[in-house]
Amino acid sequence: MARPGNKIIQAKLVLLGDMGTGKTSLVLRFVKGQFFDHQEPTIGAAFFTQILSVTEATVKFDIWDTAGQERYHSLAPMYYRGAAAAVVVYDISSTDTFVRAKKWVQELQRQGNPNLVMALVANKSDLDSKREVENEDGEHFAQENGMFFIETSAKSAQNVNELFYEIAKRLARACPPKPSGINLNNERQVRRGKLFCCLG
Repeated sequence: MARPGNKIIQAKLVLLGDMGTGKTSLVLRFVKGQFFDHQEPTIGAAFFTQILSVTEATVKFDIWDTAGQERYHSLAPMYYRGAAAAVVVYDISSTDTFVRAKKWVQELQRQGNPNLVMALVANKSDLDSKREVENEDGEHFAQENGMFFIETSAKSAQNVNELFYEIAKRLARACPPKPSGINLNNERQVRRGKLFCCLG
């Protein structure tokens, strides 16, 4: 729920990463509190919304969960263009997915929004016995690239909410409060009598 007098931020958030890293599982755990052992691969992209209240603001996330298969890579810019936040996910039990995550970060740095809030997520911390990527490696790469780093498990729900709350806090700090009242973007339209309103 939005707190009275609290600013409201609508933020596009995109998840990127290799197939099978658990992007959809992270979103489903966050949005619906669900986890499925056999999650079908995303085709193209899936869309979710979720609202979070933090001290500084109420953040309404428009979440784009992109497909990890290589054949969908060319579609990715359509989803991360204009995004306020990006979550780059790899699987701690697969070095290949970590290498791929680094490439996503480089692509975002080249083509994404310059003020993008970026998170590097080491998912599947429940597979610690099969770990191929050390925590320090992820942390070091994230620090070098101005991202924040977190290890998660969509399966056990470890750090999933914390990930999205941290993004919400960073977005709230980055967005200055807007003056309250109605913002008429196009006064000429109003003068012509074409005032479009959202009356429920």
